[in-house]
Amino acid sequence: MSVETWDEIRTAYHVARRGTVSGAAEDLGVHHATVIRHVDALEARLGVKLFQRHARGYTPTEAGEDLLRVAQITDDQFTQLAGRLKGQRSAMTGELTLTTVDALAPLLVPVLAGFQVEHPDLSVRLLADARLFRLEYGEAHVAVRAGGRPDEPDNIVQELGVQRTALFAHRSYVQRRGPLEDFAAHDFVGHADEGHRAPFNQWLAANVPGDRIRFRASDARACIEAVQAGAGIGFVPLWRAAGDPDLVEMHPPLDEWAVSLWLVTHVDLHRSAKVQALTARLKEAAQGWP
Repeated sequence: MSVETWDEIRTAYHVARRGTVSGAAEDLGVHHATVIRHVDALEARLGVKLFQRHARGYTPTEAGEDLLRVAQITDDQFTQLAGRLKGQRSAMTGELTLTTVDALAPLLVPVLAGFQVEHPDLSVRLLADARLFRLEYGEAHVAVRAGGRPDEPDNIVQELGVQRTALFAHRSYVQRRGPLEDFAAHDFVGHADEGHRAPFNQWLAANVPGDRIRFRASDARACIEAVQAGAGIGFVPLWRAAGDPDLVEMHPPLDEWAVSLWLVTHVDLHRSAKVQALTARLKEAAQGWP
């Protein structure tokens, strides 16, 4: 059934219910000429008369009664569906999916775990991957992204915070190699992609001889774990370093190493209760991140 056909059937249903064109027009919020046009078009489409016209209004024919019984059932079902959908929009139930880059997962997991405990009827999913999951395709409800401001259409973007990063090394490395005074005298940990767009990776490529980057990994979490394992000096976010007492700061954070974090939701889901609750919790948590 096309949208136009349903509009015509719905109009005919209201004409039968009220008995007049003016009454149906009032219910539907349309001009009376629209009501007449819909009824005439539906009768022409079906090839039968649905109403007897008389001075007092419109009376359904036998064919009209048959059609209108179906229309009433359908209209009631649409009304019930609208009520259920409205309830779902305000409910803290079902599935709630957040997507982010892999390196931010350890920062977000405690927030999500606490949120799920507070809302036990929710099933929380975390998609931590280099792939850009598309909110407009329903692949996730909320995204936390790092880098430049996201600009996909129909997304609502809010600044979540700034991730500050410094150069760290494991205590055992410092005991072996000493403080960072000469870059050429130390081993570094870097990204496998020498052209990686993160500002601190670009700084490393510009300031440290390539042959001194002795350990490379294809993702940020592996780079951090290599630093924690004593492989060399590398970039670690301050929030991550705060949880490891064996990490020693070798160079304080620079503004040019900072990475912006963005909270992204799609306009169609932004106002749902569970999305609003999660984004509020994330913004609250971000206030306490180093």
